[in-house]
Amino acid sequence: MLSFINKLHFNRYLIVWRVNSSLAFFPRFFSLDLSMVIGSIIANRLPTKELGPWRKAIAPLEEHLRKRAQTNNSTRIPVPDISWPLHSVLFVYPSKRTFSRNELIIWELKLFGEHADHGMFLEVILPAMEEASYTTNPKWNRRNRIWGHFDIQSVFIARGHQWEPIVQDGRLNLRYQAKPTQWLEGLQLKPNVRARFRNLVWLTPYEFGGISPEETGFLIDGKLPPLAEKNAPTMARLFIELALRMRELSSRRLNGLKLLDESDREKFLENYEKASTIPFVTSNMRPAPASWPGRWLGSQRFASIPSSIVPYLELASILHIGKLPHFGCGTFLIA
Repeated sequence: MLSFINKLHFNRYLIVWRVNSSLAFFPRFFSLDLSMVIGSIIANRLPTKELGPWRKAIAPLEEHLRKRAQTNNSTRIPVPDISWPLHSVLFVYPSKRTFSRNELIIWELKLFGEHADHGMFLEVILPAMEEASYTTNPKWNRRNRIWGHFDIQSVFIARGHQWEPIVQDGRLNLRYQAKPTQWLEGLQLKPNVRARFRNLVWLTPYEFGGISPEETGFLIDGKLPPLAEKNAPTMARLFIELALRMRELSSRRLNGLKLLDESDREKFLENYEKASTIPFVTSNMRPAPASWPGRWLGSQRFASIPSSIVPYLELASILHIGKLPHFGCGTFLIA
């Protein structure tokens, strides 16, 4: 087990909606709409003194989607790097775009750090979802759109590898006591010497920005590891992005490695050095669709992925790495 993850607090919700109309059609990347509509409803329900940060977060996304609706889908318009005024991830499971009555829509909401507050989820986010399910506001409720045309079938919260129900068949369990550390319980983030992995399959697009040496605290030969062919990240670059993500989620905004005690830091750097020597074999990375956040999508292959590195990759996939994590970017499968 990676002992330092005890310092990472977050609640992980699995949300299941059931379509109650004859047809519901998704935009090309649903988490953008999800963020804007649920975020706007939350903002409209808040007292005036709490409204400002939400309006500031939602306005650029609303403007982006307005411009996107007026342009060709092949024209890339950068998605604004915004988030709700919460450390949050909206990860919509890869699926089709057209749903009929009684079909299920499944997505995850992840709330990190001080915002991993189950009471806040129940009092602020869940009521906004409920309003979105029956809204008649013409801004959202349109023919063949999901808004106003679904029921909240179930909501689960993670306890390790298990999902425990807090809403079933529309009924809320008010007695459930959630803790921002329960995502760790029974989670086996440790090397599996029997498993053999070589591939990373990106479930959502990723985009990595520039990094200053001060942000990482470690380099290879005084330089940051480059991306491999076709913009596929090297294994060493994935370690750096994980360190940056841990820094971002730290309430003290520490360098990612300073979150670790001496023993964990030594193991992290040891595996980082090991990662820097893993040969990159090939990839089929391709540009993500122009209307999506993130830039690259596909899969990549390494000569091998040592078992000691796998727990760090699993953690990176849970936390999401790179730019635009709020929209679910930067997560992958190891195969």
